[in-house]
Amino acid sequence: MLETKPPSPLSPSPRVPLRISDLRLRWPSGPVVLDGCSLELPHHGLWMLVGANGSGKSTLLRVITGLIQPDSGRVECCRPSSLVFQNPDHQLLLPSCGADLQLGMPSHLSSPQRQERVGVALERVGLQGFAQRPIHTLSGGQKQRLAIAAALASDSGLLLLDEPTALLDPESQQEVLTLVRHLCSEGLTALWVTHRLEELDCCDGAFPMHQGTIGSAMATGG
Repeated sequence: MLETKPPSPLSPSPRVPLRISDLRLRWPSGPVVLDGCSLELPHHGLWMLVGANGSGKSTLLRVITGLIQPDSGRVECCRPSSLVFQNPDHQLLLPSCGADLQLGMPSHLSSPQRQERVGVALERVGLQGFAQRPIHTLSGGQKQRLAIAAALASDSGLLLLDEPTALLDPESQQEVLTLVRHLCSEGLTALWVTHRLEELDCCDGAFPMHQGTIGSAMATGG
């Protein structure tokens, strides 16, 4: 059974944004999806997980965020995590940008606090003044930035991005990558799944994934 908890203050190892240990998962139909996955992100920043389709990357993100329960292993996160899907239409549920951002906010916030948080999150992703904007009028890149804003509004400190540029045009791909890189420079931690090797030039570190296992850190241009 998965154990998810913050690192113990008595642990001799340093407090890190994310540590996963020996995650294992086999689908009921038989195939092994995660085969002893272990990974540590030593500090905040933009980290990437690279591998071919079917290597287990997307499943790993869903285990980290708690959407899938593995057979065994441990996930330790210092702060709450949010998952950004490849297709933002799969997670943007309400008609307007501002309404959607409020879905994941803590319930104790007052209405003025919610409105302020909406404004701050939209500004951080370059969507100032979009609170009343209908989501269906946004471009693909704007929708992806809105999904990231929703994570910020919910107080997430760990962003899990599942090939967030796969459905975007080249200009929007670069805009989203630049945005996440900037947010990480301000203290956010992001684990970005990709199969685009050119994106590795922008990260702080990367790890290969193959057939359900994670390899040693790769050389990158970050």
